[in-house]
Amino acid sequence: MPERHQIAFYGKGGTKIVSGAEAVAMIRSGDTVAFSGFVGIGTPEAVICALEKRFLETGEPSNLTLVFAAAPGDGKDKGLNRLAHDGLVKRLIGGHFKPVPKLAKLAASGKCEIYNLPLGVISHLYREIAGRKPWLISKVGLGTFVDPRNSGGKMNSNTTEDLVEMVETHGEERLLYNAFPIDVVILRGTTADPSGNVTMEKEAATLDNLSLAMAAKAGGGIVIVQVEGIAPAGSLHSRDIAIPGHLVDRVVVAQPEDHMQTYATHYSGAFSGEFRAPPDSAASMKLDERKIIARRCAFELRMGGVVNLGIGMPEGIAAVAAEEGIIDKITLTTESGTIGGTPQTGMDFGAAKNLESIIDQNQMFDLIDGGGLSFACLSFAQVDAQCNVNASRFGGILAGAGGFINISQNTRHVAFCGKFTDGGLRIEIRDGKLAILQEGRQAKFIKEVEQITFSGEIARETHQSVLYVTERCVFSLIPEGLELIEVAPGIDIERDILAHMEFRPIIRQPREMAAVIFADGPMNLDQLLLERMLSERIEFDAERSTRPPAIGWTPASSIPRLVTPSFEEKPTMPTSQTSDIQTLTNQINEMLTKFNMPGVDPAALVREQARNIEAVAQATQLANKGAYGVAEKQLELFRAASSQLLMMFEDAALAPKERSELAKQAYEVALNGSREITSMAVKASENAFAITRKRMTEIFEQFRKAATIGKDT
Repeated sequence: MPERHQIAFYGKGGTKIVSGAEAVAMIRSGDTVAFSGFVGIGTPEAVICALEKRFLETGEPSNLTLVFAAAPGDGKDKGLNRLAHDGLVKRLIGGHFKPVPKLAKLAASGKCEIYNLPLGVISHLYREIAGRKPWLISKVGLGTFVDPRNSGGKMNSNTTEDLVEMVETHGEERLLYNAFPIDVVILRGTTADPSGNVTMEKEAATLDNLSLAMAAKAGGGIVIVQVEGIAPAGSLHSRDIAIPGHLVDRVVVAQPEDHMQTYATHYSGAFSGEFRAPPDSAASMKLDERKIIARRCAFELRMGGVVNLGIGMPEGIAAVAAEEGIIDKITLTTESGTIGGTPQTGMDFGAAKNLESIIDQNQMFDLIDGGGLSFACLSFAQVDAQCNVNASRFGGILAGAGGFINISQNTRHVAFCGKFTDGGLRIEIRDGKLAILQEGRQAKFIKEVEQITFSGEIARETHQSVLYVTERCVFSLIPEGLELIEVAPGIDIERDILAHMEFRPIIRQPREMAAVIFADGPMNLDQLLLERMLSERIEFDAERSTRPPAIGWTPASSIPRLVTPSFEEKPTMPTSQTSDIQTLTNQINEMLTKFNMPGVDPAALVREQARNIEAVAQATQLANKGAYGVAEKQLELFRAASSQLLMMFEDAALAPKERSELAKQAYEVALNGSREITSMAVKASENAFAITRKRMTEIFEQFRKAATIGKDT
């Protein structure tokens, strides 16, 4: 009998378009079947229904291994919850289980094996399988329950095979995730032609569809794709085809009710990028514990930051950012692959309204694992004295890690958020103070978490910046443990905090949480971000102050840079930036005086740059928001020009001609940047323009002299 993939290319009448029943008839007992889907996004509901129907009527196929990265399910009966039948499932390998509680319950009863691996790891494994690689080696999961020194991702006693191993390479520990063959993949697109070419123009995310199709074909498997419509042969634009027809064996056309864009929305063009919807005009959040937490976490946002917000409590940060008018000053992302716009909540989670772009899910985890996020906020269920966080299995609930491990382990600045206690907590805000009306029954700060989803030990080793935010207090991870750093107004430390913890945190001098968090109305967070002192927004990283090699690849760790510190001080609204400029001046002066170059006065250069910043600060105060772009451009100019000059100062071996060339480059950068600044300032205000123009004239002269000095030398 021919191999399955050899007979899979044509259905009745020489076409790949078949019914759901005909498609699932190709699945055999014992197969490993992988599914697309992120909650309801990309979930092939019609094909899943057909698979369930076949099993209930015939008992076949049985003993399947189901594989999914982000669980396709609604938390009730839809998606993979339909397949939670005795005998149908032998093994589960998934990233997230909260949307598929019926499968989780089946596994908890011991009726099937179950592995919980990080969502990003599964997503990347698809690529490795597609390339016939035997494994994926990654740091993701070290120190967590996925680490084989803990449970290796096994979630019940029936699960015995080791899918995760510990290895050491280049002197560092890594986790080796073993690849496995995939026999069938069931995907979803928008439109197909008779040859099986599939587009995804109406999907809210592209997920891992292409990688999954390739993974199946690498092992001789079959690919089934659900779509909402069929196009004539040859009519699809090649640029729009997301899955080429030669990778597709069967196409199933679904009824509209089984092909909703998400489980909450039949279709929104604002989710797929077809059009831009008007900004949300929904009422602001009620000032309760959720909003207090979201507001405090929002103080960690930075202008231009690339941010990930987890499901649940962190979702409120997007609402606060919209209310405060800063949603367009940050880039919000979701692990499904959306970049920009406003991430959605509930059964729309994974979609974003008015997004900037959509990339594949595995590409998003390339960005995450590569440190591409500047800030992430995730929910916690439990925290212990070692600063470990549990968000995956607690109180008899198997939620699964999802993207939590990838995000929390690879983002430099992370805030974990949640209510201080669980089960019946009620609060009230009286005259700007927080009052606990009824305490929760369940402590969340406990001696030892039930499962480690985030390792405090690994975070300390990597010097990660970590906050734990609740409605009544804020903790910080420090080398010695968990430190209480902020307390809400009206809260007594002994009565309201320590009495409800199973361990005592480090307490030195905790400050009061910002009063504006507990007041009705906007916090003016936009002004805080715009007018934040420069020394709060940037600082010199001395450990990375080494000149990159002149030739060849430059490791990121060797590039001199300005880094963004975490929020440490109670927010203020400065009226003058003189002291701030002096602080920055001192930092730069300390850096430059390490280099002693003939004919170069570092102190003079510092003074000149201080004057630049002071001039722009004055312009900003005069033009307010309109001139903020001027300050940002000047800061960009300062970085670029200073980088060239610092290279000249650092390398005494540079020939006069080389030094002259660097000075000229710095001059050109300043000249081009100054032209842009002038244009921006005109639009801001006449007063801001007058100040900036005067300073730009001086800049021209200074850099002209720098170039002349280099040439003479």
